[in-house]
Amino acid sequence: MVEDLVHIKKRLVEEGNKTIAFFDSLSDLDWDQPVYTTGSSWRIRQLLAHFVSAERAYQQAIQDVLYGGRGVPEDLDIDRFNEQETDLLSLKREPDLIEDLRQSRAETIRIIQDLDQSDLSRSAHHPWFGEKEVGWLLKLLYRHQSMHLSDVRKALETRAPLPHVDRFRDV
Repeated sequence: MVEDLVHIKKRLVEEGNKTIAFFDSLSDLDWDQPVYTTGSSWRIRQLLAHFVSAERAYQQAIQDVLYGGRGVPEDLDIDRFNEQETDLLSLKREPDLIEDLRQSRAETIRIIQDLDQSDLSRSAHHPWFGEKEVGWLLKLLYRHQSMHLSDVRKALETRAPLPHVDRFRDV
């Protein structure tokens, strides 16, 4: 089902604002809280870096599809990509990462403004989910952050990391 561009834009704006407000509200102690027990045991700072990296990667994939490509290259190792990008970006200060996320979301909104409704149904490759539509990828941007932020809130509440469960694997 093709989602309406207006609805997707609205959700990206709303969820982006909520995400930025959440990160703006964190204390110095919160930033070093481990979130996950698996993988690299990302802390909150690294998760914010992951959000920035993912947003930029989705922008590139969508632009690639709009110019006739397939989206994310099929041979991309998503776990290695996430680790490399996150390690690099998480060296930045928290306020700079928050600003990077704000600017990245603004760029996503700009890209959406240039789309036609029919663009949402274009096929795009995602390294984890396989063949999906551009509209689905755009929805995943705000769902992805929402899912991770739920985990962050639990980790902050309990002051303990949790196992990462990909709730959207079969979406």
